[in-house]
Amino acid sequence: MFRTLAFKPFSCQALPALSATRSVLRAPTAFRYVSGGSPSYSMIKTETQGRVAVITLNRPKALNALCGELFHEINDALSRFDGDDNIGAVVLTGSERAFAAGADIKEMKDTEFIDNYKNNFLGHWVEQIGRMRKPIIAAVNGYALGGGCELAMMCDIIYAGEKAVFGQPEINLGTIPGAGGTQRLTRAVGKSKAMEMILTGTVNLTASEAQTYGLVSAVFPPEKLIEETIKTAAKIASKGAVSVQMAKEAVNQAYELNLSSGLHFERRLFQATFGTKDQKEGMAAFSEKRKPNFVHK
Repeated sequence: MFRTLAFKPFSCQALPALSATRSVLRAPTAFRYVSGGSPSYSMIKTETQGRVAVITLNRPKALNALCGELFHEINDALSRFDGDDNIGAVVLTGSERAFAAGADIKEMKDTEFIDNYKNNFLGHWVEQIGRMRKPIIAAVNGYALGGGCELAMMCDIIYAGEKAVFGQPEINLGTIPGAGGTQRLTRAVGKSKAMEMILTGTVNLTASEAQTYGLVSAVFPPEKLIEETIKTAAKIASKGAVSVQMAKEAVNQAYELNLSSGLHFERRLFQATFGTKDQKEGMAAFSEKRKPNFVHK
C-alpha cells in the first residue's frame, strides 16, 4: 500500500534571518579548515574508505532538511572528491530515520519571483552533482521527500533501506518540485505514476515499490544499507577510472540524445578507450586469465 506522510517545514538555523535569505543563497559559504587541508563542515560529515568517499547529511534535528548552506557544503565536498585521484566513487547518505525529509521551507517561503529568477534559486543545488565525473550512489534510509527525493534522483544509483519512503509533496505547499522532480521522477517511474505522486502530494512510494518501478536498484535492511552501498561503490572504484567515467557519461546521454546520436556518441567513447592504459591492461589480463591491475589512465 502507498503511504501518506505530512510534509513539515524545517528551519535552517545556521542561516541569518529571512530578510537576508537571498544574499545567503547566492553567496559562497566560508568553510573552516583543519590540518591536512580538509574542510570542517557543520551540516555534513565526510570520510573515505579506500577509494570510496562517503558524505553524510548531518542535520538530525531537522531530519536533514535541505537548505542553502547544506548544499554549499555538499557541492564543496563533491568538488574535492571529484578532483581527488585516490577517490573512484562517492556514497551520499543521511540518517536511518531520514535521508532528507524535504527542503527548508522557512528559508524560502518569503522569497519573491524576480529575485529567485535573477539569482537562479535552487540552481546551486544541482550544479556540482551535474558536473561530477565520478559515480555517486545514494543510500536512502527513511524519508526522501520533496528535495530529498530530488537529491537522491540526482545520483547515478539509488539503494534503499526497507523503510525508505519516496515522495514529492510540494503541491501541498502551493508550489511544484523545483530541483528535478517533474523531470527525473517521470523518467524513472513513468508519466502516470509521476503525475499521481506530484499532483496529489500524498501518494508516496515504499522502498519495494520504488524498486518495482525502477527508481531504486536494490533494497536492504536499514542496518545493512551503508555497508552494501559501500561494497558496490568499492567495486566500481576498482575498475579503470577513465572507462567508468566514460560509461557514466554515455548512459547519461541516453536521456539527452535520440537513438542514432546516442549510438554514435557511445561508439566514439568506446573507440576512445583504446587510447587508455587500462584498456590494454584489461584485455591483456583477460587473455592471460588473471585479474587486471588498473592504473586509472
